Amino acid sequence: AKKFLENDVYSDHQETLYCGAKFNNNKQVTFPNGFHTTKYIKRSKKIEWEHVVPAENFGRSFSEWRDGHKLCFNSKGKAFKGRKCAEKVNLEYRYMQSDMFNLYPAIGAVNALRSNYNFTMLPGIKSDFGSCAMKIDSRKAEPPEIARGQIARTYLYMDEAYKRYSMSKSQRQLMNAWDKMYPVNAWECNRAKKITSIQKSENNVVKKRCKVVGIW
Repeated sequence: AKKFLENDVYSDHQETLYCGAKFNNNKQVTFPNGFHTTKYIKRSKKIEWEHVVPAENFGRSFSEWRDGHKLCFNSKGKAFKGRKCAEKVNLEYRYMQSDMFNLYPAIGAVNALRSNYNFTMLPGIKSDFGSCAMKIDSRKAEPPEIARGQIARTYLYMDEAYKRYSMSKSQRQLMNAWDKMYPVNAWECNRAKKITSIQKSENNVVKKRCKVVGIW
């Protein structure tokens, strides 16, 4: 999935979701003016593919993630569970994890610090990244305005596409609000078309919004 995204989806739009940083074919990042980070310095130099809806949010619905599986043993005979086990033995989980509609390029340090935290509003909190207005505090994250529409429609898509995943009431309210406040643009619609042609599945949430504004 990551190779398809790099080569076929983002080849003409090499820009990260949260900070709008440019990157090249080797995934090396050019920081926007004023961007800085004090953590994960090495990871900050390259883009990583971020699950906007964290894999843990849907992964925990799989028994292999929670409890392990008889096939999940390492070379020393030690049992393991979590993402690695779900990935190894459950095809449905692999489809969800590799769904390109939920994968976006992010500066490695931003991906690392966002972790699996839910999105919310964090008034009064300063950004951890200088000019990039991504805020992270108390195991919560507030994305910059430029990313909120795409994030919202990604959450709404995952909720619609997979019965195993459902948002909390408060998360749904926030995503519905961001969806209305930050409408689709030409790139988001083009991205969805490209992914559909590769993945052979539709993102009906984005497609409907694109049709309404006449860019589908």
